[in-house]
Amino acid sequence: MRRSLGYRFIIVGVLTLLMVIPLILASEVINSRKDYSRDAMREVGREWGGPQIISGPTLVVPVQETVDRVVQEQVTDPATGEVRTDAQGNPVMRSVTRRETVWRNPIYVNPGRYDVTIDTETEMRHRGIFNVPVYRAGVEMAFDFPTDQIAEQAPGNEVVRWDASYLTLNISSNAALRGEAVLTVDGEEVDIEPLASAGRLAGVTADVGDPRELGDYRFTLGLNGAQTLKIAPVGRQTAVTINSDWPHPSFTGGFLPDGSTITDDGFEARWTIPHLARTLPQVSRSDYTETMRDDMAFGVEYYEPNDFYQKAFRAAKYGILFIALTFLTVLLIDRHTTRPAHPVQYILIGLSQSIFVLLMVAYAEQIGFGLAYALSAAATILLISMFGWFGLKLGARTMVLFVMLVVLYAVLYLILQSTDYALIAGSTLAFIALAATMWMTRDEDWYGPEEERRKAKRDKAPPPAPTPAP
Repeated sequence: MRRSLGYRFIIVGVLTLLMVIPLILASEVINSRKDYSRDAMREVGREWGGPQIISGPTLVVPVQETVDRVVQEQVTDPATGEVRTDAQGNPVMRSVTRRETVWRNPIYVNPGRYDVTIDTETEMRHRGIFNVPVYRAGVEMAFDFPTDQIAEQAPGNEVVRWDASYLTLNISSNAALRGEAVLTVDGEEVDIEPLASAGRLAGVTADVGDPRELGDYRFTLGLNGAQTLKIAPVGRQTAVTINSDWPHPSFTGGFLPDGSTITDDGFEARWTIPHLARTLPQVSRSDYTETMRDDMAFGVEYYEPNDFYQKAFRAAKYGILFIALTFLTVLLIDRHTTRPAHPVQYILIGLSQSIFVLLMVAYAEQIGFGLAYALSAAATILLISMFGWFGLKLGARTMVLFVMLVVLYAVLYLILQSTDYALIAGSTLAFIALAATMWMTRDEDWYGPEEERRKAKRDKAPPPAPTPAP
């Protein structure tokens, strides 16, 4: 490392690229901790109630039909009651026409007016060192069902069983239901039962009788949940309002809210979904519940923005930039010294900055991101500065290295705190550092004194002796 500055630049560039390896290893550790955190969140969320999707209510009107069926039956002897057989000993069969009443596909009716208000309160649950946000939701629904098109869905000999009509409401898990669920129809309370289903849909059901005589339906229930809360737009005109004390909502699903108000104390979001925005029939002989849940449900994710795992992973991605800037600072500080920094010393500096990321994650899991970053950054800055004073023998120039490190880690903190401005801050810092390097080395002799000595020797060398004439 005692050659020209240009040669040293090349060596430092190669060392910078080698520092990608410890940064990749640090990123893998961060990812494993993040996966561990996700597993804890999923486990706690599942035990509390899990992500919730509310679909329905749906009015189900059974349909019957009387049909004549030709069946084969054995012929018996009226006197003895024994089965008659032919010459080969086989039972004698005859065709009999029987009239039977069979169930056909029911008629599914979605609400006409569907107004929903959901109020949620969040709290933190703990699993080991991890915090998991969960919520309690109070759901209030007001709706009605159009019945004028139901009879048209039962042509021919099919008979609509109005008196056997029932209502279903689907949720993600019955274990999430808390408190009392109340269904009133025209002011009278109706009994509710859990929905017996062998599929993936859970929920409740209630026998409501002939819907042509009913008008106003109201449904109130409470449920627990975690991570997400969604609702399917089953109404011809769906209006949903969600209120919560969670200050970091992430709206998700098939529709974004028409408007929302987000403060430090929570949020309020409003959706209005018209009939034409849904690709579903109002009255049908097919059950579209799963389609609505998978493709059209909308709501909110209880998102924890920019958690320290995301910040640490971003710090690892920007780590190569900050290692390069530190190497560049050391190189420029000692570029005119007779004892420049050795490659091993550059590697030690780079490793200390790579370990900074792991320190930040380890402490953030225990004491939070802000204090963990301050402690890790202070320890790293102090270590490199002391190494510059005692190991690199920079003397008073160590203060330049110290100030540069303080600026670097202050800028990194701003980058990690703001996901929206991370790229512009990082690229601007890199540009400023490059511009400063170009200015500081504007008069630098990149070939170094050795090249000058070789050139001088060539200039002073005597001209070659003339070739003697033959």
